[in-house]
Amino acid sequence: MGFDTSGLLPLSDALQGMLEQLACCCDSEQQPLPEALGRVLASDIASPLAVPPFDNSAMDGYAVRLSDLTAGTPLIMAGKAFAGQPYQGEWPAGHCVRIMTGAPVPAGTDAVVMQEETQADGDRITFLAQPEPGQNIRRAGSDIGKGACVLPAGTRLTPREMPLLASLGVATVTVRRPLKVAIFSTGDELKPVGTPLAHGDIYDSNRYGVRAMLARMGCDCLDLGIIPDDPAQLRAAFIRADEEADVLITTGGVSVGEADFTKQLLDELGEIGFWKLAIKPGKPFAFGRLPRAWFFGLPGNPVSAMVTFDQLVQPALAKLAGQRFERPLQLQAIAAEPLKKSPGRLDFQRGILSQGPNGLEVHSTGSQDSAVFSSLSRANCYIVLERERGRVAAGETVTVEPFGGLLL
Repeated sequence: MGFDTSGLLPLSDALQGMLEQLACCCDSEQQPLPEALGRVLASDIASPLAVPPFDNSAMDGYAVRLSDLTAGTPLIMAGKAFAGQPYQGEWPAGHCVRIMTGAPVPAGTDAVVMQEETQADGDRITFLAQPEPGQNIRRAGSDIGKGACVLPAGTRLTPREMPLLASLGVATVTVRRPLKVAIFSTGDELKPVGTPLAHGDIYDSNRYGVRAMLARMGCDCLDLGIIPDDPAQLRAAFIRADEEADVLITTGGVSVGEADFTKQLLDELGEIGFWKLAIKPGKPFAFGRLPRAWFFGLPGNPVSAMVTFDQLVQPALAKLAGQRFERPLQLQAIAAEPLKKSPGRLDFQRGILSQGPNGLEVHSTGSQDSAVFSSLSRANCYIVLERERGRVAAGETVTVEPFGGLLL
């Protein structure tokens, strides 16, 4: 059976509402290329040169003029061209030039014949096939034209972009400063890892997940630790985060328990955008604004905290950091076993996606309770079950969302 979710905000509406309010808040600065890994470009990068910068050979072989080629008649090798050592001698009619991959082709070259299609007898080269004009020649600018935009503003620099920029001779780049994010966990029951637990205590795990995801996003993290369920200490933490950071992310304290003071403080110090979502796990998710900083309140259950960060906080932080963000890829797969589901909330169940005999199939990781973190640690995807969908039978088609770089 379903339950009353009329007061819960759909995920798509929550995400759209947040993103409409947010804008980049990070100034730009110059950084040497080696120091720019993980940073977000503040402006487009136009290529200062053509790539390749000159016509060059795509093969080891022989540079020829088509007018010199006659079937069965060998050409005399006039000389050799190497990468970094172009051929600069005379090139008489009836001659060819031995050339290596990457070497500039001599002026007048119509084609490069790969060495496997030739026979050499000393300096006499016989060509076994008639080449096409331009064959095996990489033309100047065929990869990147001079002045072309190679990377747009908002690109986060990864190991894929670094050699590209280096190949263009780009020594410094204009990037956004890192977004500064303050975090803390709330709850009298939370204890630091490495300390003994009393009866009723649990270890604070959520901050480790949040810090790891912030690091993946290139954010600077201000970790305020564990704040007990005390209004005065929580207020002080809110005020410090608002003064020192662009964003505050808390975990726990956003439900409706007697000791959950976050909503009360947000009402007092700032304003609340929304409070409850029609998703599972992660219904008690809060979004709001402090005088200076934006606020995201994650649920206390560990799976709920990770899922809501991945689905909601990640795109929001990307926009604040000036990063271009694309929603993750979703695929269709066959459910390998029955899946429990009640209508009413969009459900992000944890699954293992693999290639089966008849296409993609997905297995559940077991218990989908939001407190069972092992279900997430074993998974490689979400099984995304629509809000009004009920129980899923084995063999039905379901939507899956492979984990992106934030969780891998």
